[in-house]
Amino acid sequence: MTISLLLDTLLSNWEVILLFFLVAILYSSVGFGGGSSYLAVLALTSLAFIHIRAIALLCNIVVVSGGTFIYMKNNLFNWKKIIPLVLMSVPLAFLGGYLKISQTFFFILLGLTLLLAAILMWTSKYISKKGNESNFKNSITKDVSYGGFIGFISGMVGIGGGVFLAPLLHLTKWDTPKRIAATSSFFILVNSIAGLGGQYLNPEFSIEPTITIILMFTVFIGGQIGSRLSANFISPLNIKKGTALLIAFIGVKILWKYLM
Repeated sequence: MTISLLLDTLLSNWEVILLFFLVAILYSSVGFGGGSSYLAVLALTSLAFIHIRAIALLCNIVVVSGGTFIYMKNNLFNWKKIIPLVLMSVPLAFLGGYLKISQTFFFILLGLTLLLAAILMWTSKYISKKGNESNFKNSITKDVSYGGFIGFISGMVGIGGGVFLAPLLHLTKWDTPKRIAATSSFFILVNSIAGLGGQYLNPEFSIEPTITIILMFTVFIGGQIGSRLSANFISPLNIKKGTALLIAFIGVKILWKYLM
């Protein structure tokens, strides 16, 4: 990668780079990687869909790796509850990444699901302030089932699954909002790695290295900023409301593009 190629890529894609930076800040602040928004932004470029899916997952991994480390430093992980969620999600995300899907159909389904999840999250009255674990509902069987289903869907479309998992955990009163954000971050990390592994083994896998490296560096900086905002400054109520708004925005944007 020469300096001239790097500069040309920066100048010709500055809007995409700026959007990725902003998405990384917003999504990492609520424990997400931003895969769904990365896909939406990249869909407006001339990149092939195969390249787009790989870039979205790589950027997910970069963002939530930093976030996961920060959440761990703040003791926000409950591994006994997290392990059932990822037990089946990882192998099924790998399988989903390997399979081929219909782009238009899945994005319509994704948009409807995200919009419904956002509405339910916004209208739900549950907000935990004290974080007493005895107040939360937990079922290992349900967690394994939820994680497996979300992992499979996420692997197919090229996202980490946080936009599905976080609303579900909020609605089922799984834990405090900050712990849900931390759990979503880890969930996205392992599923993005698994999904990318499945894509890599697909004979059609390919990637555009220059723009990929630039975008990965961009979201690394944005993710560090957003994760620190979440862990230290943003209240549980704002995390919950912010998550709902982000999910609603992406759902409407996807539906507008593929239905109108």
